[in-house]
Amino acid sequence: MNKVMKEFLNTAIYLLCVLGAVWLVITFVGQRTEVEGASMENNLHNGDNLIVDKLSYRFRDPERFDIIVFPFQYQANTYYIKRIIGLPGETVQIMEDGSIYINGEKMEESYGREVIQPETIGRAAEPIVLGEDEYFVMGDNRNNSSDSRTDIVGNIKREDIIGKAWLRIWPLSDFGVLKHQ
Repeated sequence: MNKVMKEFLNTAIYLLCVLGAVWLVITFVGQRTEVEGASMENNLHNGDNLIVDKLSYRFRDPERFDIIVFPFQYQANTYYIKRIIGLPGETVQIMEDGSIYINGEKMEESYGREVIQPETIGRAAEPIVLGEDEYFVMGDNRNNSSDSRTDIVGNIKREDIIGKAWLRIWPLSDFGVLKHQ
């Protein structure tokens, strides 16, 4: 084999290895996603670029207040970014005063942008019992979020969770690990 052909094969093998490694990382470890809309304000903003950790949930279950990414079931290539409020097996209800109750106890949290207005309580006005593989999610911008309070989103199944929003990479002025707890 001549030197040029050997060099070409070495380069081709190298490129295939790099492409394979990139595919493995994107498929199993992490991916970039962009925030669209205002549903997660004041914590995440339209245009923020995030890295989603796709690996952690292979070893542990999602936790309350984690920010997760999942596909929107009615539109291809559309992903939602929301915060977990209710965990599998729990009962979630939102009262008229905007208070969130988990298993009959008022939940203390500081992520909601404002008090939940009665017209945005949606299906959570009645107790919602989560299945053993279901999560109740909400946007931080409570009155401007399509989330588990609506029938179009509903409860999120564990298998549909792509991963945990982990790191904001853009804008650079806000670069850093996202606050979950």
